[in-house]
Amino acid sequence: MALATLLGMRAGPAHAFDLSSLDVFGLFTKKDEPPAPSAATLPYRLEFNLGEADDAKALTRTLQDASLLYRLRADAPPDGETLARRMAADLNPLVDALWSQGYFNAEVALVVDGVTLKVGAEPDARLIRALESHRNREAVPIAVAVTPGPVFGLREIAVTERGVAGAPAIANPQKVTRLDPGDPATASALRAAQAALVDHLRAQSRPLAKVVELRPVVDHAARIMDVTYVVEPGPVAGFGDVTLGDTADIPPAVVRSFIYLEPGDPYSPKALTDTRKSIATIPAIASVRIREGESLDRAGNLPIFVEVTERPKRLIGFAARYSTIDGPAVKTYWEHRNLFGGAERLRLEGDVFLAPRIDGSKITKFEDFERSDLGGRFSFSFLKPALGGSRYDWLLDGVATRQRVGTNRFGGYTARYGNVTTAIQRRFSDTFSISAGLEVEKGQTSDVLGQVDYTLVGIPLSVKYDSTDSLLDATRGYRATASVTPYPTFLGSTVGLFQSKAAFSAYYALDEDARYVLAGRVGLGSIAGADLDEVPSTRRFYAGGGGSVRGYAYRTLSPLGPLNRLTGGRSLFEASVEARIKVTDTIGIVPFFDAGTAFEGSVPDFKQRLQMAAGLGLRYYTAIGPIRVDVAAPLNPRRGDKPVALYVSIGQSF
Repeated sequence: MALATLLGMRAGPAHAFDLSSLDVFGLFTKKDEPPAPSAATLPYRLEFNLGEADDAKALTRTLQDASLLYRLRADAPPDGETLARRMAADLNPLVDALWSQGYFNAEVALVVDGVTLKVGAEPDARLIRALESHRNREAVPIAVAVTPGPVFGLREIAVTERGVAGAPAIANPQKVTRLDPGDPATASALRAAQAALVDHLRAQSRPLAKVVELRPVVDHAARIMDVTYVVEPGPVAGFGDVTLGDTADIPPAVVRSFIYLEPGDPYSPKALTDTRKSIATIPAIASVRIREGESLDRAGNLPIFVEVTERPKRLIGFAARYSTIDGPAVKTYWEHRNLFGGAERLRLEGDVFLAPRIDGSKITKFEDFERSDLGGRFSFSFLKPALGGSRYDWLLDGVATRQRVGTNRFGGYTARYGNVTTAIQRRFSDTFSISAGLEVEKGQTSDVLGQVDYTLVGIPLSVKYDSTDSLLDATRGYRATASVTPYPTFLGSTVGLFQSKAAFSAYYALDEDARYVLAGRVGLGSIAGADLDEVPSTRRFYAGGGGSVRGYAYRTLSPLGPLNRLTGGRSLFEASVEARIKVTDTIGIVPFFDAGTAFEGSVPDFKQRLQMAAGLGLRYYTAIGPIRVDVAAPLNPRRGDKPVALYVSIGQSF
């Protein structure tokens, strides 16, 4: 008789909107206060009494979620008969809620002034008179008297399969269900086991797998439950044809270019998840819905249906920030996500910021401000995805900037330059792509080594692999990028360079729910073909800052030249390790260790001292990604380094 209860709890209806919802801190409203007594209605006050139950607080919340009386407490009934009927209708849901938590011997009663209403009983005249006696005097005191009794435990857990010849599809049912004898017989545990069985079979390319029957047997005297799952694994199948629904103003060929499923490929839930993520990378797309066919086609494959919704085509925004190191900055941006009707994205950005002083002087009053203290950046980015419906994308990026980077203590550099880069990207899968292009940059940089006026014309080549499960909060997988860019003089470069960069990060979850994750990152860089003073400052390598070695100021880890000022380096090494620990579903802590620096030579010289830092981070997990707060301290600080640094951002550090 408890089958429906064990399989699921009913969702409560939505709460009506009222002005009290605007009182965030509850200063002006009391949501649990009943309406004022009146001659026309019978307001009531509900009190849950669970005696000395071990988990009384959590169980009370469960009962409140199930209780119609509790949800309608702000809607006072007109008379005692209506309130009595509401009370009678509340008893079975309360019992169901207790059974769902494994309390199969629980007793529930509603009591008003000594008059008791129990399960199966009809309200009588005594109860109605007791209710009416409070009219126009006070809220009716309704006590929910609960005797939970003991939590029942599981004894035997069995899984039987239908329609499978030969070896069973589930070799180790206990490992899959994660149910052990003695575990509490709660509805949530039984539902989780049912979902785990279906997920396990679907991961074996059985898309039609289902649990057709759940047979719980409760022994009230022994206070135990035996449960049997009857499973139909269904046939092994592959993916069938992929059908696109309405794509609004986005060409279907563009959407299909980001689908890597081929008819006959083994069915896999992960492949569907990866497909959804792949399509969602198209800037013009807001959401992706993938629907599976209800039956296999003639070839024994499962048809797939894809539907997308389009984002608003235009976006305009403004942002302001302030840093104790970098000072104030403002940014505005405009974006069109379907510029020519082919899902092309054009984004324009403009930044104005305070350039830090690097000559030992400071701005202490308004009169100290000079025009050179103002920096700016204008950039544009254009993306044409799926050229001709293929898996080639065209990228065009440009930037013009004037900036000053460094600190008074260690110096730095000033730079003015413009850069335009165009590239063709080839996507081989949702995880692997390569690109090749042409880059032109012209500018001027100045630092302690002197001034460099330069022109660079290069051929950037890059490769990218990303199998992680999330861009902002990866818990599993690998991420690797590598690029090489020759800037030969025969193409017009004033200084011949060969620049290479590589970064690798790995993420390993220690448990199935990814509450404990180990993360590591290594970054390398090298410049060959020119002496250090011939290389523009913006192209040299520096370490330090929130995305590098935390605890040190941004781009201040490099060799020191004349006057102990930063010169940058021709090679780079960075490494970070983190332990990401979720304390709750929304709060996490992250102890971390960072190390790295830049080197004068074109190959890292590990005989040189690496700067190291350690710290502790706090994470607040939201729907869009974690909000990150890191506190880091240098372990081997140089003279002039701050003892501690604070970083606030969105997303993990890498």
